Amino acid sequence: MLTLEIADRIADGTLAAGREKGAQPLTVVVLDAGGHVVVAKRADNSGILRIEIATGKAYGALGFGLPSRVLHGRAADNPNFFNAVAMASGGRVVPNPGGVLLRDAAGRIVGAVGVSGDTGDMDEICALAGIEGCGLTGDVGRG
Repeated sequence: MLTLEIADRIADGTLAAGREKGAQPLTVVVLDAGGHVVVAKRADNSGILRIEIATGKAYGALGFGLPSRVLHGRAADNPNFFNAVAMASGGRVVPNPGGVLLRDAAGRIVGAVGVSGDTGDMDEICALAGIEGCGLTGDVGRG
């Protein structure tokens, strides 16, 4: 189950990982399984669109039940479909790496983390570091 306490730990851990790894200032958003924001935090000097981008990465992951890295590959292969998705979602889906599904011990999706601020790879690395030890698993779609 994704609680406020767990979401807060994930956000704090993600931002701490960004600082430790020398990432650009990050923004992290944790959504519950219904796509509602549980926690949103941004590092000092993080860009003004980062909340929307991080939310879009997590929202897209939840909407498709696939990590945003997977959506990124599919968007490259089928841009017309993802243009339609952008319209259907009111522009809320951002199909770029950095949207990580949160799964419980049974493998059920309980939420998602979206991170924006550095490269998609670094955003994912920091999200996974934030998720570590919280009792949930981060799914980025890598075999």
